[in-house]
Amino acid sequence: MTQARVRLFEVCLRDGLQNESAMVPTDVKIAIAERLVDAGFEDIEITSFVRPRWIPQLADAPEVARRLNDRFRDEPVRLWALVPNAIGLERALDAGMRNVATFLSASETHNLKNVNRTVKESLAGLETVIGRAKAEGLGVRAYVSTAFGCPYEGWVDPKQVRRLAFALRDAGADVITLGDTTGMGHPAQVQSMVESLVEKGLPIDDLALHFHDTRGTAVANAWTAYQAGVTRFDGSVSGVGGCPYAPGAAGNASTQDLVHLFERMDGEQEPPEGKGPVTGIDLAKVGEIGRTLEDVLGRELTGRYHQYWKGHLQRKAKTA
Repeated sequence: MTQARVRLFEVCLRDGLQNESAMVPTDVKIAIAERLVDAGFEDIEITSFVRPRWIPQLADAPEVARRLNDRFRDEPVRLWALVPNAIGLERALDAGMRNVATFLSASETHNLKNVNRTVKESLAGLETVIGRAKAEGLGVRAYVSTAFGCPYEGWVDPKQVRRLAFALRDAGADVITLGDTTGMGHPAQVQSMVESLVEKGLPIDDLALHFHDTRGTAVANAWTAYQAGVTRFDGSVSGVGGCPYAPGAAGNASTQDLVHLFERMDGEQEPPEGKGPVTGIDLAKVGEIGRTLEDVLGRELTGRYHQYWKGHLQRKAKTA
């Protein structure tokens, strides 16, 4: 099959760390970001400008942003930060961010628990935030969370998801990212959602997907979306992460699992060494970053390829 280039958006430093009990030192975050760039990532979400008391793990957002924006000022990598509101956007601008992500939920209950606003209130605020960001020349991704189900309400009406997606697009967002916040989505649902958005006029290149692996369907969902034409996916090294306001949410789709999937489409037994032709990512280097994250967080990480990689290295060590 003809292989379209896949763009992976790495979220381990923000979405991955926000739900962890361990406080990762700023210098460690900087070092991981540098290694992610070396591994081939062109889009990395580095932090979130939320109130530190909400997400203390990301309280160092201004320093992380300033140091990384200075470090990669002249390199072709896009650094992103999540901003919840106009105040967060101002803080991001002060720290030199050139790309930001906004978010709201398709579910009223989840949105209230996440940001203490109704969906209508969030949308009105984000329309202003996106307008200001675009006026400043920033790239903008807009997330619609709980797009495939809500941990509190269950089923989410696809019409609500489409309405919010197009409202955010009309506000100026460059990319609309649908979030499967608690891993409730399944392939048939993903295919239907993607097809309905494209039929209504959303360009497929402006759609991204963010899966969680709670029910073990993240890779299947990604493959289904790819077959429907989507080429933008979020991933988190070794599957680290989750939403603190989404009970039962397991880790994010593992970056290594996604790279392995897309680089195996040519039928080879193993992905190529070095940076793969489909994703541009070096799977071995991501595997080593995963081992570092596991050591830093002090717990075993769940990504399937991560587990394979650790076993592979152990077997090599025994035969060396």
